[in-house]
Amino acid sequence: MDHKQCTVQLSVQPSRALVDEKFKVLVQKAPPGAQLTVRSHHHSEDKQDWEAFGHYICDSTGALNLSKDPSLGGTYEGVEPMGLLWSLRSVPGSKPGLRMRKKSIETPMEVTVSVYLGHLSEGFSEQRALAAVVVERWYMAPGVRRIPVTEHSLTATLFLPPGPGPFPAVLDLWGGGGNLVEYRASLLASNGFAAMALDYLTNELTKTTGKMVENDYFEAAFKFLEQHPQIVGSRIAMWGLSLGTTMTLKMAVYSNVMKLRCAVCYSGSHIQPVDGSVKDIMEYMHKKEENTRINENQEVIWRDLILPVPKDPALKVDMGRVQCPLLVVVGLDDQNSPSYESAMDMKEMMEEAGNSHLLTLLTYPNTGHLIEPPYTPHFRTTVFRSVKNTDLFMVLWGGETAAHSRAQEDAWRKTLMFLREHLCDRGNSAVTSTSNL
Repeated sequence: MDHKQCTVQLSVQPSRALVDEKFKVLVQKAPPGAQLTVRSHHHSEDKQDWEAFGHYICDSTGALNLSKDPSLGGTYEGVEPMGLLWSLRSVPGSKPGLRMRKKSIETPMEVTVSVYLGHLSEGFSEQRALAAVVVERWYMAPGVRRIPVTEHSLTATLFLPPGPGPFPAVLDLWGGGGNLVEYRASLLASNGFAAMALDYLTNELTKTTGKMVENDYFEAAFKFLEQHPQIVGSRIAMWGLSLGTTMTLKMAVYSNVMKLRCAVCYSGSHIQPVDGSVKDIMEYMHKKEENTRINENQEVIWRDLILPVPKDPALKVDMGRVQCPLLVVVGLDDQNSPSYESAMDMKEMMEEAGNSHLLTLLTYPNTGHLIEPPYTPHFRTTVFRSVKNTDLFMVLWGGETAAHSRAQEDAWRKTLMFLREHLCDRGNSAVTSTSNL
């Protein structure tokens, strides 16, 4: 085919959108019945390159619609309009175990979508694209305010939606990797909730006292939100992932300060020394390190670390005392945490206590530990450095790419519905998506 005579048209709409919004990819004026490869490419903040691609055949008019036409091969197959995002993988020759995460949420994730003649699987840099467009994917909608928080010795970032509020709020906790992770909180604010990302593990927090944070650290974060003039103090939720779930359940049940309106727990457990702090929980897990498995690929598997589920009530949160609506989300292929076994025990405890009506449980087959916002690429294994250990090692998180990605989309939608149901007055217009980019 003569590229000089090629007039292929490519459109991706919307070209600027939040990361939880779908786009539509259309190809027009290609040769009728032509074999085409549609590829996405992203150069991340840490200077790594990522790609995804699908193999397609144009119709008799030379048109292709990724929302209707199936990919016949590539990094995804079938009718998958967002496959160009959720199947992103590091390009051949990259370091093993990379994970793509947005660090600066005040800038967009830029993705170049390109069309090539033929069904290609490699060598894209040596080929000339028939057409290409750059797409912006944002975690922070226009008007969302990012406010660093250091009061009460907190290490946190508050995100406020546009407008005067007051807004219901979410206290957002990530897991055992530490650091201040902002992208989920900023996306929540883009959907109308005030959200505060809270770091509770990073070594920076120990510089003053030389100790890990105590439970009152989380209560201080809650009180900060409760007293904020743009937040409805009686409508605060807590959302934890992995170790964040452990702390969320502890505070929801045992804190006399934190009166949560509802709680969301992803990929975590209620198993812990209930009288302990973060340090005590970490030491409890450390003592059970003999339960760690390493597979034939030298990948660390931690899912058995705190199994079997203990019968000692001092080693698991008393779920019968939960008084707020609770959403629990687990992947059935979670290789990092016994989230399913924990969820079943939590459910049984709540049924025995008569408060199981407060529990909403979502379980997803072939889904791993890292359940992220929708269209985030799936990572079955990544290099990991724990807070207590400076060594790097490969960790198995689990999940199969297509199923895991569908779970992320479904769980995000249902979580937003859950938060709106329990944090908002009916008809409350203060919580609306602010995704008009």
